[in-house]
Amino acid sequence: MSTPENRLSIVICDDHPIVRSGLRSILHAVGDIEVVGEAASYSELRLLLARQPCQILLLDIEMPGKNGMDVLVQLRKDMPKLHILMLSIYPEDQYAVRAIRAGAAGYLNKNSAPEKLVEAVRAVATGRRFISPEVSNALAEAVAGDSDGTPHEALSNREFQVLRLIASGKKLSEIAAELALSPKTVSVYRARILEKMNLANNVELAHYASKHGLV
Repeated sequence: MSTPENRLSIVICDDHPIVRSGLRSILHAVGDIEVVGEAASYSELRLLLARQPCQILLLDIEMPGKNGMDVLVQLRKDMPKLHILMLSIYPEDQYAVRAIRAGAAGYLNKNSAPEKLVEAVRAVATGRRFISPEVSNALAEAVAGDSDGTPHEALSNREFQVLRLIASGKKLSEIAAELALSPKTVSVYRARILEKMNLANNVELAHYASKHGLV
């Protein structure tokens, strides 16, 4: 039987209480894993990590105010020894390669079976990367150049996030509110996206996103 000293300590960061509750229940059922804290936003997470050390962070990609990918990059700079496992509702071919390249220890789709979560946590705790078959395929395609040739791969993480939100039909003002940015800043991102992808307007952008399964 594991003792508090040898249990894996985990913090969960997700803005949905039901998701956090589900993750906590799965992990608490395992004897050698302990959830030592939860956060619903980046600001809460920073305060929590300052007072509660942990070995592993389960981090949702979609965060209010600050994108999980941006949080990942910052935490890798500030806390290089922290093992970060990214969680997402999005398919592996959308974010997995970006997350791994940015320093994530692994990427797990929220639709995965509970035992996959436990497997991933134990893997990253040993310093290994958790690479599921789906992530492995996405990485293989990126290395082979199959995905690097698509225009959206040239976008920054924030630009990619704005692209998806525009393609989903949200107005610039709505995107600005969701990302805690000014409408002017979102407009600048939109202009960069259209230029980088050689698109003329939001209609073409939405068509592209739909064609490539980005929404």
